[in-house]
Amino acid sequence: MFYSRGELEKMGFKSLGENVLISDKASIYNAKNIEIGSNVRIDDFCILSAGEGGIKLGNYIHIACYAHLIGSGAIVCEDHTQISGKVSIYSSSDDFSGNYLVGPTVPKEYTNVRHQTVHLKKYVVLGCNVVVLPGVTIEEGTAIGALSLVSKNLPAYGIYGGNPLKLIKNRENKMLDYGL
Repeated sequence: MFYSRGELEKMGFKSLGENVLISDKASIYNAKNIEIGSNVRIDDFCILSAGEGGIKLGNYIHIACYAHLIGSGAIVCEDHTQISGKVSIYSSSDDFSGNYLVGPTVPKEYTNVRHQTVHLKKYVVLGCNVVVLPGVTIEEGTAIGALSLVSKNLPAYGIYGGNPLKLIKNRENKMLDYGL
């Protein structure tokens, strides 16, 4: 089941386009910091937790089940972004060096949390279980294979996979011909 239009409007999103389908089993935190374009579908058990930087979803976006978009930094997904199941996108991360404590229960003066924008440009596809870390920009048309860790910026129209991440091959761009 998906929320009705009226239920979505009551959540208080910063903006809400047309033809938006959000599962009633998804969790939305700080809707006032979330912008959603048109023709967007968010499936069961997804978590969208927007901090100060907010979450901005363009048009024609699908976020499959169990995906997470979390953090205080901005998360921007441009048109035609496709996010497969169990993808995790983080715009905030604790410092794991051992010089600080970690976790949301620790007073901030003992932590060193990094907050940076994550930007997925048009036609980006993230395969199942991909993890995207803070500060990453994935350029237009790039696809990331399942079980990959993205910790650096990636150029346009490549297909990447693995950990460490490597270029598998160039990606075609015929999708641009469809005019959506």
